[in-house]
Order: sequence, then structure tokens, then C-alpha cells
Amino acid sequence: MPRLNNQFGFQSYSLVPPAIKMLIAINVIVFVASALILPGLSFDGESLSNVFERTFALMPQGSEMFYPYWQLLSYQFLHGGLGHLFFNMLALWMFGSELEQIWGSSRFLVYYLLCGIGGGLLHLAIDAGAPTVGASGAIMGVLVGFGMTFPDRPVMMFPLFIPIPARIFVVIYALIDLYSGISSSMDGIAHFAHLGGAITGVLLLKFGERSGFLGSVTRLGDKIFSGSTKSSPGLRVVDAKYRDITPAAQTPTQHGMFHGGSFFFNGEYITEDTVNVILDKISATGYDSLDQREKDILLEISRRMS
Repeated sequence: MPRLNNQFGFQSYSLVPPAIKMLIAINVIVFVASALILPGLSFDGESLSNVFERTFALMPQGSEMFYPYWQLLSYQFLHGGLGHLFFNMLALWMFGSELEQIWGSSRFLVYYLLCGIGGGLLHLAIDAGAPTVGASGAIMGVLVGFGMTFPDRPVMMFPLFIPIPARIFVVIYALIDLYSGISSSMDGIAHFAHLGGAITGVLLLKFGERSGFLGSVTRLGDKIFSGSTKSSPGLRVVDAKYRDITPAAQTPTQHGMFHGGSFFFNGEYITEDTVNVILDKISATGYDSLDQREKDILLEISRRMS
């Protein structure tokens, strides 16, 4: 994974970024409570574990316990077993860590939760005959985000163990879920929740940024991560001190700005002046003030560090 902080002045790299650390902690705490603590307690002669699941799992629409106002969020933090929890959290860390480093904690958290909500909505609309738990819809959104952000990054896919581009990996995974959802309604897996998370991820990345929706919703996440900078919806810049990305010139300029790392991107010749103008704009008005071209240029710089 790219270590953006050392050469670009971005916020320091963390093995487990804050949003992912928080998500994993909540999922583990909820699992321990529901699997080990609540079964030993009772209320009106009924195990609190059953009460907890009926209240916070995503219940079928016809159920008396269907509370979509919070269940579309809460079901993402419940899991059906230790293996279910482990592999979801492993995928979250493996594919989400780099996205959070690039997008910022607030943007990543909002994107993750919205993908989980989208997964729940599609599941309710198509196949909701039983209570649903798990973060798989949100995780599928993370996979889509990884595939769209790093389309050519090689990924090993079980059981082939042959490196394939991330974008192909995501498409294959989604097609498997689609086929499984249509042909296997009794396997106990909410395949359409996975697909809903993937579709939501595509829509957010394709249109959420352009429409301003994702940026607006992300500001709510900023209240959670109050320490993040104004540029948290994307590459979070600690200061505008860049160094060259080319091996030939690793010495900063007099002002510590990007120097000598010219390159072609989308047919445009990107010079140090181009990058410095973008950095000045971030310093003055924040990341949200950048247009899509400027955001793409910064993302390309981060990819060259991969």
C-alpha cells in the first residue's frame, strides 16, 4: 500500500485506519455480546440474545419487529458466526485500508454505511424471507470501491490463486453473487444484499461525487472524526508540502512544494505548477472546492506511489 505521508505530506499511514478500526471494534464487541454474554441472560423467560437479534437484525417487511429506521444500519454489525465475522472483517481491512487512506475516514465511513443500507434495501425488495445479518453488503461496496480506484491492481482470487486485475475480480464476484442469488434461495446467504451493496457503491462513485450528494453526506461523518482536516472527503492534506514523485529528484524545493515530477495524464502534461495550484486551492478552500479533473490528478499521484 502507498505510504503517502513520507513523500507527499499526507496524513500518516496507519496499518488499521481509524474508521476501519472503529468498525472492526464495534462488530467484535457486538458479536461477543450477542454470542457469549446475552445467551446467559433472560427477559420474561426469553433469552436476551433472541430479543437482541429480533430488534437489531434486518427483519422481513411483514414482521411485527420490522424497524427499518435503525435496522438498515444495525444489521450490518451483527453476524451469524465467528467465520462470518472473521472473513468480513478481513476483507474490510484488506480492501478498505487503502481506500480510507486516500478518501479520508469520514468519506470512507459514510460510503461503507450507505453501501450496507443499499444492500439491505435490495434484499428487502427481492428476497427477504428471514432475518438478515452481516456486513457483507457494505463489504461488497468496499470491493467495488477498491476495483474502481485501483482497477489494475492484481488480486488473488480463491480457488484459482491467479492474480487478476481488481476490476475483473469485482465483476466476477458480483456475477457469482447474481447467479447464486437467482439459483440458490435456500443457502442462507443474502446474495442480493451483496449485489445491493455493489450497485450502491457504483452509483455513489459514479454520481455521488458529481452531484455533490456524497460530499454533503460526508460532512455528517466529519462530526465523528473531528480531528480530520477540511479535505477529509478525499486525499487528506496535512499541509501543502510535496516532494517529487520521480526517483531523480527527491529534494524538496525552497518552499517544500512539488518539484520536477512532471508527467502525462489523460493527454494533459502535468507540471509542478499544475500540482502546486491544486495544493494552494486545497489550502485556501478545502478539498471539496476541487473539480473532478483536479481530484483525478491527485489520485493519479497517489497511484504512482503504489
